[in-house]
Amino acid sequence: MSPLKPSKTVFGPKDSLISEEDLGNPGEYPFTRGIQKDMYRGRLWTMRQYAGFGTAKESNKRYKLLLDKGQTGLSVAFDLPTQMGYDSDDLMAKGEVGKVGVAVSSLEDMEILLKDIPLNKVSTSMTINATAGILLALYICVAKKQKVSLKEIKGTIQNDILKEYIARGTYIYPANHSLRLISDIFSYCKDNVPQWNTVSISGYHIREAGATAIQEAAFTLANGLTYVQAALDSGLDIDDFATRLSFFFNGHNNFFEEVAKFRAARRMWAKFMRERFKAKNPKSWLMRFHTQTAGVTLTAQQPDNNIVRVSLQALAAVCGGTQSLHTNSKDEALGLPTELAATIALRTQQIIAYESGAADVVDPLGGSYYVESLTNEIEAKALEYINKIESMGGVIRCIENGFIQKEIQNSSYDFQKKVDSKEEIIVGVNQFVEKELIKTPILKVSPKLERSQVARLKKYKKVRNIKVVQKNLEQIRNAAKTKSNLMPLFVEALEAKCTLGEISHALRDVFGLYKENVVI
Repeated sequence: MSPLKPSKTVFGPKDSLISEEDLGNPGEYPFTRGIQKDMYRGRLWTMRQYAGFGTAKESNKRYKLLLDKGQTGLSVAFDLPTQMGYDSDDLMAKGEVGKVGVAVSSLEDMEILLKDIPLNKVSTSMTINATAGILLALYICVAKKQKVSLKEIKGTIQNDILKEYIARGTYIYPANHSLRLISDIFSYCKDNVPQWNTVSISGYHIREAGATAIQEAAFTLANGLTYVQAALDSGLDIDDFATRLSFFFNGHNNFFEEVAKFRAARRMWAKFMRERFKAKNPKSWLMRFHTQTAGVTLTAQQPDNNIVRVSLQALAAVCGGTQSLHTNSKDEALGLPTELAATIALRTQQIIAYESGAADVVDPLGGSYYVESLTNEIEAKALEYINKIESMGGVIRCIENGFIQKEIQNSSYDFQKKVDSKEEIIVGVNQFVEKELIKTPILKVSPKLERSQVARLKKYKKVRNIKVVQKNLEQIRNAAKTKSNLMPLFVEALEAKCTLGEISHALRDVFGLYKENVVI
C-alpha cells in the first residue's frame, strides 16, 4: 500500500517525455486527459454518497435527507445477508440483518427502499455482487410498478465477482457460473435496460486489502479483461456491451500518485479496447469510473483529521477525472455515518466543486513533469503485472494458485512494517498522538430493526401463493442447467413473490458453492 517513492526531488521535461499520440486532447483517444472534451465545465461529477442501514424504511429516510442536501445520485449499501444470498429470516442471517447496509429480501423491501424516489430522474448505484442480477431484477420490478420505462432508468450494479474472490469474500458460486450470470446481465441489459451500467469493475476493495496503486490498476484492469473475454465467449459482440462497462477506484492519500493512477488506467483501457478487442464504437474505448475515498486510511484516533484526508483524496479524484464520487464520513472508523458526518462528507464534494477552482479546467495537472512521469511509470509497471497474469493463465488461474492474493498480502505487510518503524507516518496514530481519546457520537443499529424486518418478511411469505413460488423456482433451476438467460426468470419470480434467498438457494442447488483456496 506504500506509495511510489520519487526517483528524485526535481522533475523536468526529459522526465515526462510522452508522445502526442499517448497524451492527446481531452475527450479524444486514448483519453489520458479525460473522457469528455469539457469535463466538469459541461457537467459536474455525480455526487453519490454510499448509504444504507437497518431496514428499507430507515435507509429511505437517509436517501431523502442526502438528496435534500444536494446529493445527485443514490448509492445503496446492502447488509451481508443480502450480499450473500440469504433472506433476513434465515438462520445464517441472525445478528447481521441491517448491520453494514440495508436488508433487502423481497420486492416489498425494494419498494419501501425506493418509496417516493422517481426512478426516471435519479441514477442509482447498487454495491452488490454475487446477487447482483436479483437486485437489478428487483429494481426493474419497482420501475415497472412506477410505470417508468426500462429504457429510462439509469444506474450501476457492482457485479464484480472476481474481486470478491481476490479481496473481499462475498461470493457464492464457482467462477464459471458467476461469469455466466454476469454475461446474462450484459445481454439482458443490452436489449432491455440500455442505460444501465452492467458492471463496476472494482479496484476499491483490492486497494483496501493492502494493494499498492500499481497493483490496484493492474488487477482491476486484468479483471475487466476477463469479463470482456467471458462476454465475447458467450456470443456477444464487443460493442454490444462495452459501452456500459464502468470502473470503481479507490482515492488514497498520495495526491499526485492517485491523479497519475487514474490517468494511466484510462489510457491503458482505451488501448486494450481499441487495439486488442477491436471495438469500433469510440464509446467502447472509454473508462468511466466512480471513486470512493479510502476507508482504510480513516483513523479512530483524532477522527476530525479524517475530514482533511477525505478532502485530499476527493480532490485527487476530481483532478484525475472521475465521473462520480463518494466521500467517506469522518466517523467511519468507528461505525456507520451519523447524519452530521454524512452531511460534512457531502459538503466536502460541494466545496471542491464550487469553491476550489478544480472544476474550471480539464486535467489541471496535465503537463506537470512529475505527474506525466508518474503516469508513464504506473502504466508501465501495471502492464508488467497484467502480462505476467496472462502468462500464468489468466486471472482465475492466478486466484486459484494465490498469486494475486499473495501480492496484496506482501504489500500490506510491507506497509505495516513501515508504519511500525515510523518510515510511514500516520498522523494521530504513530506520530502526533493525543493522550486522551476524542469521544465521537456513533450511529448504532437497534436490534428492534432486525426483529421488525424478520416479522414483516415472514408475513410476506405467509400470504403468497406457494405453488406459484415453487413453480418459478423450479423454472430457475431448470434454466440454470442450460444456457438460457436467467434475468427474465428472476424478474418473473420476484413479481410472483419469490425472495432473494429462495432464488439464491435455487441457484446453489445447480451451481454449488465456491470453495476458497486458502493462501498462506
